[in-house]
Amino acid sequence: MLIEFFIRFSTRYGQSLSVSGNAEALGNGDTEKTFPLQYFNNEYWHGSVEVAHHKEQDELTYQYILHEENGDRVFEWGNDRIIFLKENNAATLTCCDTWNHAGEIENAFYTKAFQEILLARKNASKKAGLKKYSHEFRVKAPLLKPDEVICICGPANTSSGWSPNEPAMMQLNCNWFTVRIDLAAENFPVNYRYAVYNTKEKKITQFENGNSRTLHTDASANRIVLVHDGFAFLPNSTWKAAGVAIPVFSLKSKNSFGTGEFSDIKLLVDWAKATGLKMIQLLPLNDTTATHSIADSYPYAAISAFALHPLYLNLNLIAGKEHAPIIKALAKKQKQLNLAPELDYGQVMKFKLNAIKELFEVQKEIFKNDPAYFLFFEMNRHWLVPYAAFCFLRDKYATPDFTKWKSNSSYDENAVQKLVSPSQNHYDEIALHYFMQYHLHLQLKDATSYAHKNGIVVKGDIPIGVYRYGCDAWTDPDLYHMEAQAGAPPDDFAVKGQNWGFPTYNWKKMQEDGFAWWRKRFEQMSEYFDAFRIDHILGFFRIWSIPLNAVEGIMGKFVPAIPVHINELYQQAISFQHHRYCKPYIPDHVVNERFSVEAPYVKDHFLFWNDGTFQLKPDFDTQRKVEHYFSRLPDSPQNHLIKYGLFDMISNVIFFEEEGSQMQQYHFRINMEQTSSFHDLDEHSKQRLKQLYINY
Repeated sequence: MLIEFFIRFSTRYGQSLSVSGNAEALGNGDTEKTFPLQYFNNEYWHGSVEVAHHKEQDELTYQYILHEENGDRVFEWGNDRIIFLKENNAATLTCCDTWNHAGEIENAFYTKAFQEILLARKNASKKAGLKKYSHEFRVKAPLLKPDEVICICGPANTSSGWSPNEPAMMQLNCNWFTVRIDLAAENFPVNYRYAVYNTKEKKITQFENGNSRTLHTDASANRIVLVHDGFAFLPNSTWKAAGVAIPVFSLKSKNSFGTGEFSDIKLLVDWAKATGLKMIQLLPLNDTTATHSIADSYPYAAISAFALHPLYLNLNLIAGKEHAPIIKALAKKQKQLNLAPELDYGQVMKFKLNAIKELFEVQKEIFKNDPAYFLFFEMNRHWLVPYAAFCFLRDKYATPDFTKWKSNSSYDENAVQKLVSPSQNHYDEIALHYFMQYHLHLQLKDATSYAHKNGIVVKGDIPIGVYRYGCDAWTDPDLYHMEAQAGAPPDDFAVKGQNWGFPTYNWKKMQEDGFAWWRKRFEQMSEYFDAFRIDHILGFFRIWSIPLNAVEGIMGKFVPAIPVHINELYQQAISFQHHRYCKPYIPDHVVNERFSVEAPYVKDHFLFWNDGTFQLKPDFDTQRKVEHYFSRLPDSPQNHLIKYGLFDMISNVIFFEEEGSQMQQYHFRINMEQTSSFHDLDEHSKQRLKQLYINY
């Protein structure tokens, strides 16, 4: 079959277009081997290619790619350009297509949340149109009401049965409203328009906006013309809805065990449906169990990007009728925890984990031979096995900091497989985590399925960071910059910035395998959620990176960012001195102003005098060293004042030197103008630095 591609796209000099598809001539899915198109005119690019039709291949899918002059590629949105090979058996197939720009508003309505739940429509039971036809028209219109379909109207004097008085009805098939028409007797070019037809009222209720469309490709012997017209020109702001965002632990019910659980999501679904809400957004659900303390209650410090939190398990559902007495024995404690004004995280986790261990003991033989569990295990093996091993070692050595473990401190696949082997005496301690994750999966899946049945979309939350001492950092440390910390720059709510402590992502390393870790993460989240919120999405493009020896976010800089070159400082006639601009500025008056009556003590214990100014003693020359020192002292007002005063001294700089630049490149410390180091400069230097600061 000869396929002719015509794509409506206006390019500029240096740009080109190609086609990728599931045929050998189109690269067979390899986007490095696409079929190049040629410039046709100001409106179209064109190409013809012979495609072999294999008997076992029913469909040919294809997609257009824009190639920029610098080598960048832009893929059009979607993967629903489909040619049904067995039905289109002409010698030549001409595709007249419209580029699908990712930014088109209507594309949002073809995401999972809308197509499967909010705007779900059934495809036609049979293909639309005639057996003998010359043209097949396809168009998208996602916001039609249940009694509406798209129809197509040609000229009033047509002989082909598609006039405004007798429009050709289109049927929904694979996202497209489709119709086949025989235009062999028409004079080309032909003008036509799409319209909305109400099947109950049996009339056209709305024509698409704008001028009529024009088709130039006429009918000819043994050729079929396939027209992908993109979106019908109809209003795209007619759909509105609202939702609710909430952490699962807030959904506590009388059947819960001191905290909201996955099973309680169903109650929220009932409420959302009754109040007309369409979406439920949940805070992160990942396991944060690092220290078995209240510190683990922070939902954004997950020890695994994949494992769910045991906090959300419903014990009654695990026990069933057969083992209900195990849970009934905890009824008094359950009632006590449910009546508590706040979630008692420590107590809830303690009693839940003990109950889960008891349930595992009485169910483990059946569980280990459950075919459904086998399937879950195989589908999730890539994260489940390392996670279980991590949890076992965390508890064995009483710390999540794998660098302090006596064994397995560096992840080794063979060693871990040996560790989790069923032949090991401790295997039940490993399998306990499989047991919990399997039941968490079942309960969350059941809750989200219930939401879908009731027309409610469930949205998940993906934290931008991973816990420094978590399973992900243990198994793949090369994927992260372990020497850095992610955070946020200062703002009105956090004047010293934020330091989340998470390592930053090594995007170059992640790119080597096509971002497999992220793909697996999104794939697993898709098992439960119809949409995601990606926490701190800016971090995908530019992250606030703080050195490991710093505590406060104000010590960070954006990565990537363009540094200031030393030549620029000289060009501005700034009397730059590395020590003055890049080291903590601690003259006598700054110490006296910041520490007041404690100044003599600070000078004596933490500073030393050198060349007309104070410097920090080596034991206190980073914020991390200062924090470590004061962590061993009582938390008194005096110690608090001195600790944060020393933090201020350390951050009292104008520039951070770019690592490895040999004193040639520098980054401004954010809010430079607020430092006493800046205030004490001469007016010329201050004005020139301000100009550079604003520029950068």
